[in-house]
Amino acid sequence: MANAEKVAAVAELTERFRDSSGAVLTEYRGLTVAQLAELRRSLGGNATFTVVKNTLTKIAVNEAGLDEQLSSMLVGPSAIAFVDGDVVEAAKGLRDFARANPLLVIKGGVLDGKAMSPSEITKLADLEPREVLLAKLAGAMKASLAGAAATFNALPVQMAQIAEALRAKRAEAEGGAPEAPAAEASAAEASTPEAGAAEANAAEASASEAGSPDAQTAPGDGDEG
Repeated sequence: MANAEKVAAVAELTERFRDSSGAVLTEYRGLTVAQLAELRRSLGGNATFTVVKNTLTKIAVNEAGLDEQLSSMLVGPSAIAFVDGDVVEAAKGLRDFARANPLLVIKGGVLDGKAMSPSEITKLADLEPREVLLAKLAGAMKASLAGAAATFNALPVQMAQIAEALRAKRAEAEGGAPEAPAAEASAAEASTPEAGAAEANAAEASASEAGSPDAQTAPGDGDEG
């Protein structure tokens, strides 16, 4: 490879490391061209699988600031899956293909600048897809908001019930229910036996006075002669 081509290849790899959300390093020794093509199809738009030269990739890794995370993995026939889409789906594609084709060995990788071991990549592949997780999160938030709304709607009723309970308890502590209105009290007094007897006595006295001699007109009063 001419020097200019090497420089261009390093620049391209460096850009891929910087622009991708993650990168998974693999060893593909023994895989056929057809199998590699199948792997690329299985990754779809989530990752791009590229066979690389270790010497040029080490330079690119160093320029991208990932030397500590990746340089030790660049041994033997190397290929890198640069993650451009869903990280979980990319990890699933690599894991599933490696299970069906043991010649593909996942050596490790980097995600958002942090090194990942093969076991961590497998755990990442076990997660649910991003869309499913977002849907579950939205469902949980919707349920929480509905619960909060129901609680707020119930507050006025609960406050009224508490206020009524406090009022009843206060009235009980003060010695009974509140006094009846004045009109109701007067009506109650008028309907008692004592009030009825008083009214009867007053009527009898009036009748006696009307029938007494002093109350009648004397004979001859007002007549002439």
